[in-house]
Amino acid sequence: MTPEDFDTLVRSRRSVRGYLPTPVDPARIEAALQTALWAPSNCNVQPWTVHLVSGERLRALGRAMIEAAQTGRPHPDVPMDTPYLGIFRERQIGSAKALYGAMGIARDDREGRAAAFLRNLDAFGAPHALFVFLPEGFGTREAADLGGFVQTLMLALTAQGLGSVAQGALSLYPDIVRAHLGLGVGPQLMVGIAFGHEDPAHPANAARTDRARLSEILTRHD
Repeated sequence: MTPEDFDTLVRSRRSVRGYLPTPVDPARIEAALQTALWAPSNCNVQPWTVHLVSGERLRALGRAMIEAAQTGRPHPDVPMDTPYLGIFRERQIGSAKALYGAMGIARDDREGRAAAFLRNLDAFGAPHALFVFLPEGFGTREAADLGGFVQTLMLALTAQGLGSVAQGALSLYPDIVRAHLGLGVGPQLMVGIAFGHEDPAHPANAARTDRARLSEILTRHD
């Protein structure tokens, strides 16, 4: 692979929020996971466990989380209440404008925005989702390693010609997820990854976001 090939792969990965119902060939899923196993981690501890949920099992889980969202408040294992200020808030707003604009949902359309959010909890209708857990006893350092695994996995899915999206929303109701998967108390649910064959006709997939200029994030010390 050339540097140009890798650049193309990274830039072609994007958040897909509309999927065809067609299941993915299990061999392609396993191939992507096998690649992701090579993600680096501190002292090679590989602090992650992954649960693959598919088909009707995933739809049932989505229905349970949507019901919870309509009747109560989320209770994620890791708080998601950090306020975004300054340029970070501007980027957050820009992302929302791109997504809701592509879907034709006006800023004052509260009902439309609420319905769009609930699609998150059903993994955007994807045929598969991966739930990534941080084993008990691990903290921020290991969570950073887990993030590297998630990125590697999504790039591997992209290389397989599949769409994917990392979803904090799928971690909002960890007790429900653990109950559906038969897990006990302990592993922290960090993120979900919906994936499958992209539906090119879904309006959400027309959304595009930009990236910061290198000069905004890099300070050189020569």
